[in-house]
Amino acid sequence: MQARMNNPAVVLPAALEALLTLNKAVEAEAVPYETHKLVHLRASQINGCSACVDMHARELKKAGTSDQRIFAVAAWREAPFYTDAERAALALTEALTRLADRGDAVPDALWDEVVRHYDDRAVSALTLSIGMINLWNRLNAAVRQVAGGWG
Repeated sequence: MQARMNNPAVVLPAALEALLTLNKAVEAEAVPYETHKLVHLRASQINGCSACVDMHARELKKAGTSDQRIFAVAAWREAPFYTDAERAALALTEALTRLADRGDAVPDALWDEVVRHYDDRAVSALTLSIGMINLWNRLNAAVRQVAGGWG
C-alpha cells in the first residue's frame, strides 16, 4: 500500500503546527488522556481510518490501557470495561461522527448525560477532540494514509 501523497497537514507546515497546538490545548483540559484516546480510536473505527486506528490503539497500549478496553471499544455499549463518563464521551463521539444519521445530531438526553459527567471546559475539550479526530480521519482518508506510518 502507498499513500497518494503526504498528509495535507504535513505539506502545509503552518497547518500542522496549528493542529498540534490545538491538540495540546485540548488535551491539557480536565479530560483524562485515556478518554481522549478512546474517543479518537472510536471515531477512527467509524470512519475507517486505519492509520488512526493503529496509532490510537498503540497510544492507549503505551499509556497502560488494558487489551480488553482497547479491543472492545467498538462494542463499548455491551462491554463492562468503561466508566459512565467514558460511555458518555463515546456516545458523544458517535453522535458527532455520524451527524447525518439522525435529525437531531446530539439529542438532549445525550447532552444531559455528557454534562452530568463533564463541566463546560471538559465538554469543550471533548467536542474539540472529537472534531479534530474527524478532521484527521478525513485528511488520512483523502490521501490513503497507510497504517503504521504515523506515530
